[in-house]
Amino acid sequence: MSVDFKNTEFYENRELSWIKFNRRILDEARDKSLPILERIKFLAITSSNLDEFFMVRVASLKDMVNADYDKEDLAGMTAKEQLSAILKETGDFMSLQGSTYNRSLLPLLEKEGIRIIDTWEDLDSNQAEYVDNYFRDTVYPVLTPLAVDSSRPFPLIANKSLNIAGLVTKKAPSKLVKEKFTEGEHEFVTVQVPSVLPRFISIPNSDDNAKNTFILLEQVIEKNLPVLFLNYNVECAFPYRIMRNADMNIDEDEAPDLLEEIQKQLKRRQWGEVIRLEVEEGIDSRVLAFLRKNLNVPKESIYKINGPIDLTFLMKMYGIEGYDKLRNKPYVPKYPKRLQGDDDIFTEIKKGDIFLHHPYESFTPVVDFIRQASEDPLVLAIKQTLYRVSGNSPIIAALARAAENGKQVTVLVELKARFDEENNIVWAKKLEQAGCHVIYGLVGLKTHCKIALVVRKEDDGIKRYIHLGTGNYNDSTAKLYTDCGIMTCNEMIGEDATAVFNMLSGYSEPARWHKLAVAPIWMRDKFYQLIDREIAHAKAGRSGRIVGKMNSLCDQGIIAKLYEASAAGVQIDLIVRGICSLKVGIPGVSENIRVSSIVGNFLEHSRIYYFYNDGMEEIFMGSADWMPRNLDRRVEIIFPVEDEEAKNRARHILEINLKDNKKAYYMDENGAYNRLDKRGKKLIGAQETFVKEASQKEDSGKKGYSGRRFTPKRALKED
Repeated sequence: MSVDFKNTEFYENRELSWIKFNRRILDEARDKSLPILERIKFLAITSSNLDEFFMVRVASLKDMVNADYDKEDLAGMTAKEQLSAILKETGDFMSLQGSTYNRSLLPLLEKEGIRIIDTWEDLDSNQAEYVDNYFRDTVYPVLTPLAVDSSRPFPLIANKSLNIAGLVTKKAPSKLVKEKFTEGEHEFVTVQVPSVLPRFISIPNSDDNAKNTFILLEQVIEKNLPVLFLNYNVECAFPYRIMRNADMNIDEDEAPDLLEEIQKQLKRRQWGEVIRLEVEEGIDSRVLAFLRKNLNVPKESIYKINGPIDLTFLMKMYGIEGYDKLRNKPYVPKYPKRLQGDDDIFTEIKKGDIFLHHPYESFTPVVDFIRQASEDPLVLAIKQTLYRVSGNSPIIAALARAAENGKQVTVLVELKARFDEENNIVWAKKLEQAGCHVIYGLVGLKTHCKIALVVRKEDDGIKRYIHLGTGNYNDSTAKLYTDCGIMTCNEMIGEDATAVFNMLSGYSEPARWHKLAVAPIWMRDKFYQLIDREIAHAKAGRSGRIVGKMNSLCDQGIIAKLYEASAAGVQIDLIVRGICSLKVGIPGVSENIRVSSIVGNFLEHSRIYYFYNDGMEEIFMGSADWMPRNLDRRVEIIFPVEDEEAKNRARHILEINLKDNKKAYYMDENGAYNRLDKRGKKLIGAQETFVKEASQKEDSGKKGYSGRRFTPKRALKED
């Protein structure tokens, strides 16, 4: 009897899977083995993640519900069903965030000499005076108090802004406004907490303790509300925050100028539909009712918070000075030994492919690759894609310098990189001013691939040098994200690289690719062929083996293929950081699949795909996850890792990830993620292992990589 591998019962909803991922991050904030400020950092990350989730994913589902869109997802859930389940799960999640902050982290911070004032009423007289002076000198000039009445309508509240709402009663008739005076009548007021000022404010210690004491800006304002409304008695005041729909819908076919259209959409993002209202627990029912009515928020989208609203401020607290002992020792990426010689980078690449593993190895060689090309008189042209770059990008500076030096510079700047649109518009204009040819990609598609091409005129003719990577050309995030890349002068990869840029800048689609697999047209079929080959080996009685490391897995076609492979006897290990719609342990479907997820000090970002191929192993890396958007709606690249030393290193990364029993979570047959039982086992943490290897004095490119192939059996054994 044949099995329908696309049966909805075999799939997990992607949004609910994402919430599980954010819960794994929250587990790090609850991990007592971590330094307290590291735990604070993880709690801040969960808050930032949840904000983006609401602004994009929840907003998208609300749009579907409003449009009566009733098509089911791969797990058989309608948009309405998904939204209902998500709002419940996020409510529970935010409650756990609050209890983690209040019950676990605050008491521990106080033990370490860091006190955060719960309410301004806890201030002693000296602190209260300091806060009042700070308000008068620094805060008051920035504020705009707003009253709501017949002549002053409810204001537009900006997305993600923190505000204070209150009820006031008149002391006496206003001399400015001619209106009927009713003593004791309540009126609604609101004031925005200014984001231009620090939210986390240091204040003098109490006389009886030696702790460093801090107060939040909204408490400073709340204490001084009577100063803002002099003719009123302040009856009550409560902070609140809204989240708006920030998903941009751009009809590129109808937009004559994409850059101009995106600039317009960025302005509209501030005023989209309200999809979440956060209020302080214990808020006056009259204030809440007023907010609900004027913001048009349904009851299920209101979240009552026990503690501070918007915990992203904790990321600032993470960097507090004088408490290094409460953080992990900062890691400094190592510059690869191979590139420390006297030869320039192009000479080194000609000796053999260079494999880079960030952040364990420095991102500087990638910057040097572009910088040296910008100054090298033999370089004729530089072509590069940019998706997300840092605020003061050395890559951008090098590209601009190259154009000024007379080289042909072509840069694809992806204007639709979510929440980096404004930053990328600035860089695009700067590059154009420097003389670069800037393109914005293909209509209807995001260009997400990471590729740089340098064309050099040498004694034996034109030679192409290429960098291909799994992560962005961002020198800041390269210190925090785990990514891989190669530098090569392989001729066939060079031809493919040229074809990629010709496709992006014009209408040229190559008849075939030599080495690269490119989405949205060719990559899906490539992965199907690779999985089908393992199925064929398994059915023929040979060993079948697939290992995939990625950010997310939610493409039904790929998952169905993996189920088919598992049913045929192919052994499959998947290292999926975030969303995973695949389920393990289904009899006859996924019994040969294991899923793990590593959440650690660095954000796992690399994509590596391994296929045993009856011993003739093939390994690919690239920018694409196994998601519909990557395979069907983006320009993506996966590239083969063929140099033996590079291949050994890529294989080693997978092997160590699969051996992780310290930071890895493993999915069970119920879809829950659990840590392995560590009792009696030698503890292995993948990220710790790579830090140690990169820190060795010997060349990390030669030591520690055995070159062993994966055996068909499980790579992770219970030691």
